[in-house]
This record gives sequence, structure tokens and C-alpha cells, in this order.
Amino acid sequence: MQVLKIYPGNINLRYLDEAVEVLKDGGVIVFPTDTNYAIGCSCLIAPAIEKVCSIKGINNAKQPLSIVCSDISQASDYVRIDNTAYRILRANLPGPFTFLLPATTRLPKNMRGRKTVGVRVPGCDIARALAERLGNPLMCSSVGVVEGEEAEAGNARSIAMNLEGKINLVIDGGFREPANSTVVDLQDPATPEIVREGVGQLNF
Repeated sequence: MQVLKIYPGNINLRYLDEAVEVLKDGGVIVFPTDTNYAIGCSCLIAPAIEKVCSIKGINNAKQPLSIVCSDISQASDYVRIDNTAYRILRANLPGPFTFLLPATTRLPKNMRGRKTVGVRVPGCDIARALAERLGNPLMCSSVGVVEGEEAEAGNARSIAMNLEGKINLVIDGGFREPANSTVVDLQDPATPEIVREGVGQLNF
């Protein structure tokens, strides 16, 4: 398995393109966000989505899935964003937030879950650059933290060892202090609801 060291703020485009080729081929990678490391794949390749769900033990018929986007414009191709929702997204993104929005038909059926998708535009240039270079969002799920193993969960090389044989590539973007994104339900933008408190200060 490849482990590519990419420095935030000084992205090695050759390494980035290697990761994007893996994604285009239906591979699964680990990459940094502004909260945790995430396991991800192209959001348009259904078998890759199934693989990520299997690794994470996700039942995507019951649990909404999330996509990492390069920006709000890219997100708007995959979820419905009205004017009120757009103002909220613009006030908070990029940032450590996940906004639940209605999915469009551009996503594969196994990505839509309960017709709701979590949208992330992380405050991490590596994650955003991956989605931009790929040309579509990544379906993602945080690597997760086992109690007492926070340091390993924030270390890309430890993650690579733990997931050996299950994923294709790891982007090492440096240590990440594990944290949860704040999850906001925007299905009715007039009455946004915080589903999970996490890091970051929301602006409504």
C-alpha cells in the first residue's frame, strides 16, 4: 500500500494525481480533513462506496452518507441547495461542519441512503484539492477513534498499518487531533437543527 506525504499549504500535485487515479479506478484511500482522517472513494462509483461501507460497518440504507466537496458550487450538483441554505453554507464553509441536505439523482442509489447526504467542504486544502482534481466529490467516513488510541487515529502511518489489505492508498497530511465535525440538518433551511455538537462556531 502506498503512503504519500503531502504537506498542507504546499501540495505535491504529482502525489495528488496519483491519489486521484486510484479514486478514478474505484480504489479506496485515507486522506486528512480538518477534523479526522477519513476513508473515502469517488462518490460516483457504487462498488467503491460499498467497500467503504463494509470497512466502516455502515448500513447505508439507514445512515446518511457524507461527501467531501471542493466548494459549494461542486456540492450543488449533488444536493439541492436553496437560497437560504446557500447563505448558511457560505457563512460557514470551508470549515469543520457537515450539512445534511436532500440528494439529487446524480448520486448512485447506494449513496443516497434516505435521500439525504451530508455535505463537507473542509478547512483542509488537501481534501478540497482531491475533490477538485477528481472532478466530483468523495464519499467519506471518518476513520474513527478507538478509546485510548487517539494518537493512532490521528497518525496516518498507524492508520495505514491498521487498514492494511483493506485500502489502496494513504495520504499522510501530518498528525490530526481527532475531533467531530458539527452536523447540521438543513433539509428545512428555515429551521436548521444541530444534530451533533462538534468543533467550530456556526454562523446562522
